[in-house]
Amino acid sequence: MITTLIIIGLLVLAYLAFTTFYPSFGADISKEKQLTYQNSAQYKDGKFNNTKAVPKELSFKEKLDVAYYFFTTKVENGRPKEDLKVQKIDSIDVADYKGEARLVWFGHSAFLLQIDGKTILLDPMFGKVAAPHPLLGADRFNSEMPIAIEKLPFIDAVIFSHDHYDHLDYETVMKIKDKTKHFYTPLGVGEHLKAWGIPASKISELDWWQEIKFETLTLACTPAQHFSGRKLNNGQSTLWSSWVIQSKEENLFFSGDSGYAPHFKEIGNKYGPFDLALMECGQYNDKWSDIHMMPEETAQAGMDVRAKKIMPIHWGGFKLAMHDWKDPIKRVQAKAKQFNLEVITPKIGQEILVKEKKSYSNWWENL
Repeated sequence: MITTLIIIGLLVLAYLAFTTFYPSFGADISKEKQLTYQNSAQYKDGKFNNTKAVPKELSFKEKLDVAYYFFTTKVENGRPKEDLKVQKIDSIDVADYKGEARLVWFGHSAFLLQIDGKTILLDPMFGKVAAPHPLLGADRFNSEMPIAIEKLPFIDAVIFSHDHYDHLDYETVMKIKDKTKHFYTPLGVGEHLKAWGIPASKISELDWWQEIKFETLTLACTPAQHFSGRKLNNGQSTLWSSWVIQSKEENLFFSGDSGYAPHFKEIGNKYGPFDLALMECGQYNDKWSDIHMMPEETAQAGMDVRAKKIMPIHWGGFKLAMHDWKDPIKRVQAKAKQFNLEVITPKIGQEILVKEKKSYSNWWENL
């Protein structure tokens, strides 16, 4: 018994030391900062909450059961058999671009957006693993990026949807922070950025339904049904969101991570129709469908926000659930066809012109 207690004590001390001193875990939200969130309708009892009472608070045993299920369940075709090849883009092309609004997908939920002469990154996760340390996660599906992060030119803005590791990556932030003009986050996420050396003057934190002008663009922080946290003891300490990005000519929606809920219709009614909606579609499971949409729900959410076309995201990058890696894209295509909703499926690195009517190949079929 004494030996067991000593081992448990040492493990707890090791965890506390690791999460305290290893920088990728980010910041803990101070009591003073928490007081500033009291006016948010989402903040209650020291935590941010969804409109609907989800996700369910799991007991320690339930957390262990989910972890055991995740790490022991064998998934047929859970990841590509070979490294995904990407289309390359040139740093000069990015720096000198003056054309119509376009995006470049980096896999999962990461994008380069060029709009109104500005270069913007959405959830720029360029790291190798979606975890606080390289030994704690599996490698991403594409070992190369369309452009090396070091070769990215000046970045006007970075927009984050929430603080999970597959969206907010410490190493990526450290490489872009000195060449980025401004960062936009939901409430609390900016505290991580400040802990990593980014001045508060370069960070804007927004609550749901708040808007902010970024030069010629309007950015709106909109709801999502998800959760947050970068370690065991700080869950729901920061807010999660989707985003609306509007210029005079274009209207874009970026879903972040979300379960299917009425907020999609609310966003569509207030800000739609959208020229293009980037919609979460991947890393789902019946056990956590309240925080990650099933593919058929992704198509329905695209209809709800009144999108002219959707692009499925949150797939093609990491294995974070127990489904065939091609399952998300095939299922959402099938459901969208019933709605007569256009689905675009570019390769990683392929140029996406926001308003262009274009057919894309099913590039994953023979992989």
